[in-house]
Amino acid sequence: MINSETISAISTATGEAGIGIVRMSGENSIKIANEIFRPMGKSTLIEAENRKLTYGHIYDGDKLLDEVLIVKMLAPKTYTREDIVEIYCHGGIISVRNILKLTIEKGARLAEAGEFTKRAFLNGRLDLTQAEAVIDLIKSKSEVSYDMSIKQLEGSLSGKINEIRNEVMSMAALIVANIDFPEDEIVEATYKSLEKDAKNVIKSLNELIDNSSRGKLLRDGINTVILGKPNVGKSSLLNSLLRDERAIVTDIPGTTRDVITDFVNLDGILLKITDTAGIRETHDEVERIGVSRAKEAINDSDLIIAIFDGSKSFTEEDREIISLIENRKSIILLNKADLERKVSDSEIKELLGDKKYFDVSILSGKEIKTIEDEIKEMFFKGEIKESSDVYVNNLRHITALKEAKSAMDEVLVDIEQEMFLDLLEVNLEVALASLGEITGDTTTEDVLDKVFSEFCIGK
Repeated sequence: MINSETISAISTATGEAGIGIVRMSGENSIKIANEIFRPMGKSTLIEAENRKLTYGHIYDGDKLLDEVLIVKMLAPKTYTREDIVEIYCHGGIISVRNILKLTIEKGARLAEAGEFTKRAFLNGRLDLTQAEAVIDLIKSKSEVSYDMSIKQLEGSLSGKINEIRNEVMSMAALIVANIDFPEDEIVEATYKSLEKDAKNVIKSLNELIDNSSRGKLLRDGINTVILGKPNVGKSSLLNSLLRDERAIVTDIPGTTRDVITDFVNLDGILLKITDTAGIRETHDEVERIGVSRAKEAINDSDLIIAIFDGSKSFTEEDREIISLIENRKSIILLNKADLERKVSDSEIKELLGDKKYFDVSILSGKEIKTIEDEIKEMFFKGEIKESSDVYVNNLRHITALKEAKSAMDEVLVDIEQEMFLDLLEVNLEVALASLGEITGDTTTEDVLDKVFSEFCIGK
C-alpha cells in the first residue's frame, strides 16, 4: 500500500441527477462510513456482507443528511487494492457535498485528481498504460476511440511493450553471460544472434511508431478546418456536415468573424470541424483578427476542406488560399455547381496541379456523402474500423518508443562493427528504461503527477 491515508471524493458529475456517489478508499474507509451510517437492519456496516448493498441513512450526529445505499469492498480485490466504501445518495449538489464534507470531518482526506487510479497503479493493479486508458475511456467521443481504450485497459499495449522489453532483456542477459564467460567461438555466435534480435526489436518498434498516426486519429479524431473566402459556402458546409443550423448563413460576406468549432461522428470516428472567418483583406478589426485565427488554425489541422466559388473567376485571395494548403492534406470543393462555372479546367489544373477537386452544390446537401467518403478514403482507405492491431495514441508513449528505437539503432550499428560487448549493454539499458517509462516500470514522480493530473477528481 502506498500510504495509510483514507481519501474521499465525489465520483459523479456535479448537477441534478438520480444518484450521486461519494467514494472512499483506504484503511479507515469502513470505520468512517460506519460512524455516519445507520442501517435499517440491526447489523452495522462493519458486520455487513462484502460487496453487498445495504440500505439505511447518513447522519451527522442527530441530523439526517440523506437516505442511501452503501457498499463496502474489502482489499485486495478492489479497484485500488485497498478497502473501499461507496455511498449512493440522491443526486444533487447539496446531498453529495454534505456527505463528502462529513467523511472528511471524520478523518478522510479529499482525494486529488486521479488519486484512486493512481493508487490502483502504485498498488500493482494497473500498469501506467492501463491507467491512462481509464481517462481515455472517460473522454471517448466515438465508438472507435472507446473500443481502442477498452483494449488498452485490458492490456493490449502493455502486453506488446513487455514482449519487446523481454527481447531486449534477453539480449542483455546474453551479453552479460559472454562477458563473464568469454570464448572466441561463443562471442562470434553471439554477435550473429544479437544482430538478428536487434533487427526484430527495431521492426516491432517501427510498427508501433508507424501505427501511432492512425491511433491518434482514432482517439482524438481528425482536426478539420474549413477554409475559403467570405460567402463561398463554408458555414453552409459546416451546417450540412453537422445536420444542424450551427452557423449563421447569410449572403453578407464576413458573417463568420471568428472560428466556430463543433464535432461530427463519421461512422464512429470523430471529426473536429472548425469553420473559419473568410480569408480576405479587410479594414474591420474584429474580422481581421478572425482571418488571422483562421490562418493559425491551418497549422494545427489534419485536414483542410478548401471551398472556392466556381461561379466566379479565381482571385488573388483564392490563390493565397491555394498557397496555404499546398503541402497539406486537403479536399478542394468548387461550390455553386448549380450556377454556370466561370473557372476553366485548364485554369484549375494550372492552380491546383494534381490535387483532386469536386464540383458541388453545398446548399443542396447532395454531395455531403461524397465528401465524407473522400475523408474516409484519404485517412482510412475507405473503411473506418478499429482493427486487431495495437495502436499507440499517446504522445508520451510515442516519445518513449522513438527514444527506445534510437537506442536500438545504436546497438545495431555497434553489433555490425563488433564493438566490445559491454559497450552494447549501455544502449540496451537506455532502450529498456524508455520502454519501462511507457508501462511505468521505470518512471518518475513528475511523470506520474502529469499523467494523473488529467483525471477528474473521484476517479
